[in-house]
Amino acid sequence: MPELPDVEGYRRVLDSCGRGRRVTRVERADPGVLRGVSARRLRRALEGRRLREPERLGKWLIARTDGPSVLLHFGMTGELLCCSAGDPGHRHDRVVLTLDDDHQVRYRDQRKLQGLRLADSEADVERVTARLGPDALSVDREAFGSLLAGRRARVKTVLTDQSALAGLGNLLADEILWRAGIAPGRAAMALDEDERRRLYREMRGVLRSSVRAGRVPDRPSWLTGRRDAPDPACPRCDGPLRRTRIGGRGTVWCPRCQPGDGG
Repeated sequence: MPELPDVEGYRRVLDSCGRGRRVTRVERADPGVLRGVSARRLRRALEGRRLREPERLGKWLIARTDGPSVLLHFGMTGELLCCSAGDPGHRHDRVVLTLDDDHQVRYRDQRKLQGLRLADSEADVERVTARLGPDALSVDREAFGSLLAGRRARVKTVLTDQSALAGLGNLLADEILWRAGIAPGRAAMALDEDERRRLYREMRGVLRSSVRAGRVPDRPSWLTGRRDAPDPACPRCDGPLRRTRIGGRGTVWCPRCQPGDGG
């Protein structure tokens, strides 16, 4: 599933491919990924508009124009690509914006679990994003500590709750907790000040590395690089990793490096 680093990568794709360019044509507007807007209305709203600098909030990408904005969410399988108009199409290209330099921005998504929303005004943008917590890449340590201290839920549940903290998904949460040495099933409010500080520091480091890579890296030295092995071993202690479910999410953790309740 695309998480904050992936969406930040898509923001950069849109910025480099589209900023300052005019949309000349909207094609393949698959109703399966359009939320609250018809294909016809999307075309009428975007054709002739010039793309401005895009923004990201958590897992949402805001494609701004000199008129309305488009909010994109990538669900489980979505991605954004910059292509030449002459490049072969793909059967999962759901919305294609052709620009005035003959490049195309293609929203590609196999499963169509999320999609695009049209925002005619800034108030419309805020209605969609108002339920989100602070962005995980920009939240300061004090605010991060406060949101943990006030939550009875398990710490992994809080980290992946988009209304508490926007941008973290399953892979990132497990990686951050493993690096911080904190069991995913512990209550967030039970963490002491040192643990909250350590968790924040590791979150910042993991996010910076992941944003540079454009995804959560699957390096052997990362939990992410080991979690899908048939008999996964911890990159730090080489002990066996455990799998459980927290909040309906598959969770991987090391009982030796993350003592306490794993779930």
